[in-house]
Amino acid sequence: MRISPDKLNKLAHTVADTLAEIDEVGFLEDRNTIRQEARKALTVLLTQEAGIDTAARTKIANQRKIIQEGSQEWEILYRKYYNDEVRKLGI
Repeated sequence: MRISPDKLNKLAHTVADTLAEIDEVGFLEDRNTIRQEARKALTVLLTQEAGIDTAARTKIANQRKIIQEGSQEWEILYRKYYNDEVRKLGI
């Protein structure tokens, strides 16, 4: 999934702000550093997700018969291959 840099920054701000509101959470670094680390983590996760999506789509495209994207069969295979790729990464 692609997210614009502005939306990614907004999401990272929301993560840092939400963590700051939790009494049991204490920061060892300033909030901006926490926001930057959240942004990095989100970027890594989104990159992994894009790779998983590509792998699932490639597996469907390599089937012997042509499977139309959006069909019920395509959706079932996509979920299956997507979940297989997620398990491979241990997510």
